[in-house]
Amino acid sequence: MLSKLAVCALACAAAATEVYFEEDFSKGLDGWTHGFPAGKEMGTWVTSSGKWFVDEEANKGMATAEDMRFHSISAKMTKPSTSKGKDLVVQFSAKIENHQYAFCGGGYIKLLPDGLKQETFGGDDEYHIMFGPDLCGYDVSHIHAIFNHKGKNLLKKDKISLEYAEKNEFTHLYTLHVKPDGTYEVFFDLTSKAKGNLIDDWDFPKKMIDDPSDKKPSDWVDETEIDDPEDKKPDGWDDIPAQIPDPDATKPEDWDDEDDGEWEPPLIDNPDFKGEWHAKKIDNPAYKGEWKPKQIANKDYEEGVQLAAYDSAYVGFELWIVNNGTIFDNILVTDDIEYAKKKGEELWRPTADGEKAKKEEWDKLNKPADEPAGDNDVDEGDDEEPEKDEL
Repeated sequence: MLSKLAVCALACAAAATEVYFEEDFSKGLDGWTHGFPAGKEMGTWVTSSGKWFVDEEANKGMATAEDMRFHSISAKMTKPSTSKGKDLVVQFSAKIENHQYAFCGGGYIKLLPDGLKQETFGGDDEYHIMFGPDLCGYDVSHIHAIFNHKGKNLLKKDKISLEYAEKNEFTHLYTLHVKPDGTYEVFFDLTSKAKGNLIDDWDFPKKMIDDPSDKKPSDWVDETEIDDPEDKKPDGWDDIPAQIPDPDATKPEDWDDEDDGEWEPPLIDNPDFKGEWHAKKIDNPAYKGEWKPKQIANKDYEEGVQLAAYDSAYVGFELWIVNNGTIFDNILVTDDIEYAKKKGEELWRPTADGEKAKKEEWDKLNKPADEPAGDNDVDEGDDEEPEKDEL
């Protein structure tokens, strides 16, 4: 029989995790409100499991349904989330099946303040955090993490890049963990992609800043090296040509000077040519070091105030979609990173692995037409993607 202390410990541990919002779309889009901001051509949202899935019902998520349209939708959290004095974790999965490398495709979630007008929710509405992938071209895709600070949206100074192999049609999991001590970590498929301090990696007001009135002196020397004044160009250096007549070339027997002109041997690179001469470099004795302006107190810095401290009431997606079929699922807002990781392992991991297995099966069924006969059971011309129940 458990002691009262043990029972209390278990109860307290169970109550330690705050889950502000959790959505797996098992009830479709109940609780979600489409946004129709003025002046925008808006697309619709549906539930879909996409082309590759493990369990059609279990893998259904919220999907954009139209090409070349804005898509807006939001939901009120079960309870308002807060990052004031505690951790905040935002996690969701996204499957961008129809990503085209000629276009950009965003897939980010927003945490929004109380007072949001859901029916007109759009890009002009204030948000607290925007987080998720932005797939654009072959080598510029990254994970956005944007924080609002006094009405200004702060982008991360160094992008959290996604490798080419990380951009495909399968479901991926995105996790943002922000701590009250001003540190953060971003995970992609439960693997850490970036971590550090908010004040270092975003333009939150710093305690000390450069003095704008302090200018580098005109006589400041910041060249670390100079030409050695005692190093002289050797005599005859410039007299050596870059090319010379080929000494092994001979005049063709059928060459006619009257018809063909005076014969000249072809030119070849001169093995004695040394290129452009440069003096040796030596340390600059007048070097004063890298110049930096004086530091002064930042009037916008607030001592002891927590960065990225928000009370949020809604989650939302507000996107421009080029190719429809982006699917969002397993949305979670909590204060417990271990709970988020556990949910990721339970829900995302088997889904992602299963999708890859389905794709491999599809590839085997659709081998190239030039492979030997008998190796492929698919009828000639059957190059359409399979119906969902075929696999």
